Amino acid sequence: MSVGEMLAATVPMARTLKLEFQETTPERAVVRLPDQADYHNHVGGPHAGAMFTLAESASGAIVLAAFGDQLSRAVPLAVKAEIGYKKLAMGVVTATATLGRPAAEVVAELDEGLRPEFPVCISLTREDGAETGEMTVVWTLRPNS
Repeated sequence: MSVGEMLAATVPMARTLKLEFQETTPERAVVRLPDQADYHNHVGGPHAGAMFTLAESASGAIVLAAFGDQLSRAVPLAVKAEIGYKKLAMGVVTATATLGRPAAEVVAELDEGLRPEFPVCISLTREDGAETGEMTVVWTLRPNS
């Protein structure tokens, strides 16, 4: 089962919004939010909450892809998130997530007994390629103890 399939199967909100996990690697995650009238806002585009969930889901996908091999000793947890809406989003919106620190650095801190934190940066774009928003989610790997 791929990371995207696993998230779609285990995260009810991802299923509710019918998120499509198009690419999920340790370097990049790309997740698509289909255009659905049930999740539109007052101007006919995707609601801000749906776009937040899209971006947060992309960040979770890259975290699982990059650190899935660490799950036996640490739990990934979102620490905080900040989102900025730049342009009106209409239609399909795509979130592209990238790690803000090299995964090897994060694992090295975990190896030292630390609780590493690392940012995931997400760009939100519409089908015409215009960036409609950006989000940063800071994650941690909490050691099991």
